[in-house]
Amino acid sequence: MALTVPCMKPVKTFQRQLQGFLWKSFFCISTVDIVKVKPPKKIRRKKQNMKAFDESMSWEDRLADAVTPLWRLSYDEQLHIKQQNQENILKQFSSKLSHLILAQQSPVVNDTSGFSVLPIMPSPVRDCYRNKSTFSVNKGVDGNPKTVGFYVGTGRDRNIICVNGDHLLNMPEKHKQVARCYQEFIRLSPLDSCLLFHKGGHWREVTVRTNAKGHTMVIVYFHPQTLVPEEIAIHKQALVDYFTKGPGAICELYSLFFQETSMTRCDHEESPYQLLYGQAHIHEELLSFKFRISPDAFFQVNTAAAEVLFTVAREMCFPEGAADRVGGTLLDVCCGTGAIGITLSPAVEQVVGVELVPQAVEDARHNAALNGVLNCQFLAGKAEVILPRIVPQLSSSEEGSGGGGVVALVNPARAGLHYRVVRALRNQPDVRRLVYVSCKPDGEAMRNFIELCCPPDPQKKLTGEAFTPRVAVPIDMFPHTQHCELVLLFER
Repeated sequence: MALTVPCMKPVKTFQRQLQGFLWKSFFCISTVDIVKVKPPKKIRRKKQNMKAFDESMSWEDRLADAVTPLWRLSYDEQLHIKQQNQENILKQFSSKLSHLILAQQSPVVNDTSGFSVLPIMPSPVRDCYRNKSTFSVNKGVDGNPKTVGFYVGTGRDRNIICVNGDHLLNMPEKHKQVARCYQEFIRLSPLDSCLLFHKGGHWREVTVRTNAKGHTMVIVYFHPQTLVPEEIAIHKQALVDYFTKGPGAICELYSLFFQETSMTRCDHEESPYQLLYGQAHIHEELLSFKFRISPDAFFQVNTAAAEVLFTVAREMCFPEGAADRVGGTLLDVCCGTGAIGITLSPAVEQVVGVELVPQAVEDARHNAALNGVLNCQFLAGKAEVILPRIVPQLSSSEEGSGGGGVVALVNPARAGLHYRVVRALRNQPDVRRLVYVSCKPDGEAMRNFIELCCPPDPQKKLTGEAFTPRVAVPIDMFPHTQHCELVLLFER
């Protein structure tokens, strides 16, 4: 089964570029050279917010500049800035790696003098693309503490102002509508909003999730403080009545969840999501596969761009298999709810996903069954514990079938991979190709890149053969912001 994005000319162009690259020496094409470069300009959000407000700007423009700082530019200009930022980050990586190799004078490391950075892949949808938004509650411009929106300012400077997001280009109208209704509801409620836990109050954030069919899931977060269950039940019923029989019925909710928590963030196991109304899940379709979305499930916030991302990942993992099954095993590390592994499953004999969160593994198994995918298995636990045990088994199972070996794909959160996970991948000789998907390559992921490619270091227990960076592809998952995803191919 071919994994392609219909009517996506940029993806086809990328496939030709990448396939051509992988069959040539990367010295013969445009590369990122090792040069002395200045560190990439980072978004120093805290310092920016600490500056005095420009009184000539409206609060709406101040918020737009904080949440979507590129909104004033044309989309071509946005892509140009992101391309430059990613190239600067990768130049910094190359420079650090080069200096490390020279310092250690290692003769056994692959030549890492450069690697290709292909042009950034644009998002098919540029406005209203978010399928998940979380709105905060705090004091608004008029001083009302029951204002629902996004922050301008910082808690450190005690100048936080909550501004509604009706004008933000990346938010769909349905999300804005729910935020407006939730604001009206909490302003009608006799309970206070919870701005600081130790100062009391109850109503907190609201999260809105939507899918392509228009189904809307809402999760309301609530601090119980000293209320007893019977008292909380009254306010839960008021919330249901407002969104089903009252003014909030205009939102046509598919699901309404409620979470009682005295912590900033907690998962379903720590504090269960209570279904007050509607269905327990919404579903989304991605590359002809269907996925169940739970209240706390991770799913890429830009569904259309996620199809581009997954197609790029597939071409990097299996460049020689344009459409047919190429065999072998895909090791999906930090697999979450299984989206990438399931969409890539037609290309391999088997997919093995590893994920720390048990609930995510349960969702991944459900999603595989939902799509009739039989060659996926998902394991719950720490990757650094699981990988050394399973990779040799996967490799030995390929020998008798003439399979394509083991390809690893990692898609960690912004914090990057735990160093023991990097060590486990580095020290498994059967993993010859590794695809790294990073949403913050200038953060902890940079350390991961260095540890994958540096000379062997017995002190860090990095004894395996070093990987060589081959090609990188930026993908614009977040139009109007300075963020994008970066997909890197490492080989050895």
